[in-house]
Amino acid sequence: MMDALVAGIGFRRGTGADEIAALIARALEEVGAGRSHLAAVATAADRAGEPAIRQAAAEFGLAPRPVEAAALAACDARVVTRSHRIERLRGIGSLAEAAALAAAGPKSRLALLRIVSAGATCALAVQTLRAPEA
Repeated sequence: MMDALVAGIGFRRGTGADEIAALIARALEEVGAGRSHLAAVATAADRAGEPAIRQAAAEFGLAPRPVEAAALAACDARVVTRSHRIERLRGIGSLAEAAALAAAGPKSRLALLRIVSAGATCALAVQTLRAPEA
């Protein structure tokens, strides 16, 4: 089995790509993973086209993976961190955690709870991929 990581990202308008990319790198470091373990950078579908997240994901050789509101909501029961602000705005406890879990799939689990910078949040989910059987 190989484990791939999905970074879920929440960010405020005006947050720069460098800040988001640095937060992803810090998250990977916190779990002892290298850049090659990152399979996706996920965020809310309504933010996935913004330049900052597109540029930050590109620093890891990826494009942002948009997650629709219904998919975020479906993961809310699995979210550990609760932000009153995000609950009020989006109806979920943590955008970063929900995006990571939703993009990583139904059998995923959080590898790193939400961490924060001045304008962004990042969580990591483990996506288990089965290696082909010989």
